Amino acid sequence: MTDIFDVAVIGGGLAGCSTALHARLKGASVVLMERGRCGAQASGVNYGGVRQQGRHVAELALSRRSRKIWADLVNLIGTDCEFAATGHLKLARDEADLRELIAHRSSLAEHGIVADILDARDLKRRFPYLSARFAGGSFCGEDGQANPRLVAPAFARRARSLGVELRENCRVVAAEQIEGGFLVRVDNAPPVHARRLINTAGAWGAAIAAQFGDHVEEAVMAPNMCVTEPIAPLIGPNLGICGGGIYIRQAAHGSVIFGAGLGIADRERLRARPLAEVTMEAARAAVDMVPELKNVLLLRSWTGIEGRMPDGLPVVGPSPNIEGLFHAFGFSGHGFQLGPAVGAVLAELSLDGHSPTPIPGLAITRFIRATAPAGQS
Repeated sequence: MTDIFDVAVIGGGLAGCSTALHARLKGASVVLMERGRCGAQASGVNYGGVRQQGRHVAELALSRRSRKIWADLVNLIGTDCEFAATGHLKLARDEADLRELIAHRSSLAEHGIVADILDARDLKRRFPYLSARFAGGSFCGEDGQANPRLVAPAFARRARSLGVELRENCRVVAAEQIEGGFLVRVDNAPPVHARRLINTAGAWGAAIAAQFGDHVEEAVMAPNMCVTEPIAPLIGPNLGICGGGIYIRQAAHGSVIFGAGLGIADRERLRARPLAEVTMEAARAAVDMVPELKNVLLLRSWTGIEGRMPDGLPVVGPSPNIEGLFHAFGFSGHGFQLGPAVGAVLAELSLDGHSPTPIPGLAITRFIRATAPAGQS
């Protein structure tokens, strides 16, 4: 008789690997299918910022829960993945930006997140390496950074060690609802049967959702990333700026990682590449923010394929059409920090029917109207 898993997960990014691990910790039998290697797409090639501030209010409860998981990574997966609470400093270009940061501080406080508002004098005193052009900023000491190349694979290894069936190089061809659950067809292997299906397929998530009548538009983006030679310690916190644009952090080994603008992504061919002109503009913006970077050697640039939703917020939660189907995709370039909690919440929703973490603002129904489940009129 064919094994029927309690949970099948499509996609081995951080959200998918965390889902598999948390579902297994709740006692479920779990299979995860990844077309390549776990963490090889957006989860492994992103900037590595672990921030709560600067987020839409719809993400804050999820972000807050995720921050607690980041703090406990060693106990959860056996390694800290170079996570460090270096703080996150969001810079204001002018007084209007500063007023926006002050208003955002109230939203953060409602979730127990502390942010200190700094004026131009505070910036000069605490962060003398910054350009003098900023009007102020907001500093969240709990935020920080981690190594994205380590995190999803570490979650995957821990999940496998606990009994999750991890199938890498396993491309999903089609998925459908059947009596008692779901049937997932894959390349060069027997189909997978499961009682619940969780779609964490990243930039390909909308295509999986469409197979079940959950139609949403998901574009792709390719954040243009850069890294320098190692230099002496200079930049303390993870740096960002109101209105987006340049973001900068310095890793523990000394290299400065920064990004701005977009490269080119080809979802169908699984290819992405940075653009030289975008990289040069990002370098100029980095020097404009931190002048001492002017003579630092740029080693390489890169990008990856990331899904993007029309409103810049991910889809996380149950399908409105199919019972037992759950989605998490379209993280729009800022899902790395959220990933660990996304997995915890999806495991709770799929196995317990509820989660203590409210995520109504991330529901797929903000884009589509619920229709009757399959088989009902």
